[in-house]
Amino acid sequence: MLTTALAFIVTLGVLIVIHEYGHYRVAVACGVKVLRFSVGFGRVVWRRQRDADSTEFVIAALPLGGYVRMLDEREGAVAPAELGRAFNRQSLAKRSAIVAAGPLANLLLAVALYALSFWIGVEEPKALLGAPLAGSVAERAGLRAGDLVQAESADGEAWRDVRSMSDLRWTLTQGVLRGERRQLRVTDASGHGGRTVHVELERIPADEVDAQLMRRIGIGAPYSEPVLGDLKAGGPADQAGLRSGDRVLGVDGVALADGAHLRELIRASARDSGTAARPMRWIVERAGQRLEVVVEPIVVVDGEQRIGRIEAYIGGPPELVLVRYGFVEGVAEAATRTWDMSALTLRMLGRMLIGEASLKNLSGPLTIADYAGQSARLGAAYYLGFLALVSVSLAVLNLLPLPMLDGGHLMYYLFEAVTGRPVSDVWLARLQRGGVAIMLVMMSLALYNDLARLLGLH
Repeated sequence: MLTTALAFIVTLGVLIVIHEYGHYRVAVACGVKVLRFSVGFGRVVWRRQRDADSTEFVIAALPLGGYVRMLDEREGAVAPAELGRAFNRQSLAKRSAIVAAGPLANLLLAVALYALSFWIGVEEPKALLGAPLAGSVAERAGLRAGDLVQAESADGEAWRDVRSMSDLRWTLTQGVLRGERRQLRVTDASGHGGRTVHVELERIPADEVDAQLMRRIGIGAPYSEPVLGDLKAGGPADQAGLRSGDRVLGVDGVALADGAHLRELIRASARDSGTAARPMRWIVERAGQRLEVVVEPIVVVDGEQRIGRIEAYIGGPPELVLVRYGFVEGVAEAATRTWDMSALTLRMLGRMLIGEASLKNLSGPLTIADYAGQSARLGAAYYLGFLALVSVSLAVLNLLPLPMLDGGHLMYYLFEAVTGRPVSDVWLARLQRGGVAIMLVMMSLALYNDLARLLGLH
């Protein structure tokens, strides 16, 4: 809990400071007087100001944002000697640059964070596939348990290496969003028997891009050996005489592909079988000998489903690979990832707006805090990648053409550039009220989604 809280505070602090520093730095460069640089809103808990004419730096009690207050005739009287330093007296180009500098700072931060993450490197599961789900797009493409995905392509000409399972999931997600099939070069686990498969991702609607997307494609957990780990004393596996380290070769005459296949068969043993699960006949290899064991799973309720369980850990750990980039390659990959994530975020927001993507994808502070804590526990590289992702999301959100956001102000300046006159005060007030209403709706929906996920409703 403490790790989650600290990671969330650091996330907010870094992103807010960098965003507002972008506005501040460009404002100063343009000759605008900055009155206050604030991290947070409300009561001031810390302040620093070199002299009466310099910028006041403050930290406020509510750290859910920040602001840079500049000298502006619209917000109060300005001494004649300082009119040239007022924001509203600056050229359209300077005002636009100051407003755009915040989101741009977040995008540059994302590139730097992704690059650091790539240079440090992370150990990730190899793109070694478990058994695809029956009837799925992956199964129809001809993917099998034990296939190692080596490379991917959208057109069959430009190929990109697939370094890990995360790499594979990323390219498949992009394929669904773009309505494009993906070609995968696969081999067996030892790198032999290469072939190319075509995954028809265009068959999956873009509005189904959510946490369950990989299951819809048919890609589950990475390949794991069908072996038993720790057993619960007195549980079905223990009562059947099974032991840790047993390799399961088959169940009820069906040869096993991997640990995921075994888990699915155990879960399915409770379906349509009354109050008790169906007994299962296992062929087990132990110390070079084959044994036949009858296992009687117990029935538990998981959501709205009845599933079987044997109260034992199933499947060996996935094979890991260190994914690390060199200096130049890491920067290039970081810039590409930032661009792709920006486009993906914008595309998802657009699809949610027109009803082609679920509003359940909108997340709020509770989800961000949860993911911040999880990534921090995994290590520095994971946390830096998470921080980069949130920085991209913040940049894209701020560039939306909504009043109150930076994108709304840029929209006003675009109107001014086209018509030669600024937006009237009457329309500014109307648009501001509309922007407040839209933001409240978005924040309420995001918070509802957070609570629904915590309560298991999503």
